[in-house]
Amino acid sequence: MILHVQYKNLHYDYVDTRVLDRLIADNKLRLFFRPSEKRWVNVSTDPVRGVGGEYFGPDRRESLKPVQRYG
Repeated sequence: MILHVQYKNLHYDYVDTRVLDRLIADNKLRLFFRPSEKRWVNVSTDPVRGVGGEYFGPDRRESLKPVQRYG
């Protein structure tokens, strides 16, 4: 998929998703357009895929494991 991006120097470009991931990791982008939400995403303030902290709460997936029954 090709996405519209804005670099920190305010220039615009179109990049594929692999390049988008690299530009985000290298902290070179200011914004990119997220077509599914029909809006520009601010890389420094909005949620961005692949970026997140550690989660210390209960594991919500634990409830998805099948229950073993004996007998």
